[in-house]
Amino acid sequence: MEEMKKIRPGDSNQITREYFDSLLVEMRHLDGALPETGLELFGEQFNTPVMTAALSHLGNVCENGMVQMAEGARLAGAVSWAGMGDEKELEDITATGARTIKIIKPYVDNDYILQRIAHAEKCGVMAVGMDIDHAFSGKGKYDVVLGMEMRPKSLEEMKEFVKATKLPFVVKGVLSVKDAEKCLEAGVKGIVVSHHHGIIDYAVPPLMILPEIVRVVQKQIPVFVDCGIESGSDVFKALALGADAVCVGRALMGALQVNGAEGVQEKIASLTEELAGIMARTGASDLSQIDPSVIWKA
Repeated sequence: MEEMKKIRPGDSNQITREYFDSLLVEMRHLDGALPETGLELFGEQFNTPVMTAALSHLGNVCENGMVQMAEGARLAGAVSWAGMGDEKELEDITATGARTIKIIKPYVDNDYILQRIAHAEKCGVMAVGMDIDHAFSGKGKYDVVLGMEMRPKSLEEMKEFVKATKLPFVVKGVLSVKDAEKCLEAGVKGIVVSHHHGIIDYAVPPLMILPEIVRVVQKQIPVFVDCGIESGSDVFKALALGADAVCVGRALMGALQVNGAEGVQEKIASLTEELAGIMARTGASDLSQIDPSVIWKA
């Protein structure tokens, strides 16, 4: 009865979880090999396609939570993402040596956005980008996050942000072919397929729409997946359906709370080992060999 109370109609996180669990995996053992989980991204090498999500305000999870999360990613040889936070926090994050992608909110003031892009460059991040799905509130008004007003951005504005930096520019919150096409036109260098952990009810599960987005992108830029990834099986399914890497948030937060950076490192390593186990049993010797035809819909 307690579990039933937690489920409500339209809960996008529950819908996403059910879709993950509806995807089945066939086995392939002949001509198998030990798998390699290494990822190349923006010209750099990493141990795993499991990345941290673009989280914010983790001080309520543990002291210096955002910095600890980044350090855990560094220890695991993984990409670190950073969401909303002040300049000092980003400086502390990048000081760990973690290769970091900084995501900036769609603030109403474009000059402020350009200042944040410039600061992120100065900090030595590997890429920068924007979280486009925080433009509106759930009541059809412009969103306000921690007292700061947001606005939707046009294709032309996005082109200006892309031109404002020499770094790869990544857009988070893409959940349609139309937005993916506009991102390509704007010249972005990566997209995150995400519904921001249920920012809208009845959202299409990222893995349901992922193959269509991948078809349009045609490997011109990397495609990442966010929302509800809890296991190596989830990671594998996302990669099999066309993602280049995944962002994991809540599944790392418990480990962060219990054991700080080491806990994050251990959890990323565990997810990567689970991924490798499935790769080995489906005939994938590396990430490029993961075959979408191993996925079956229940």
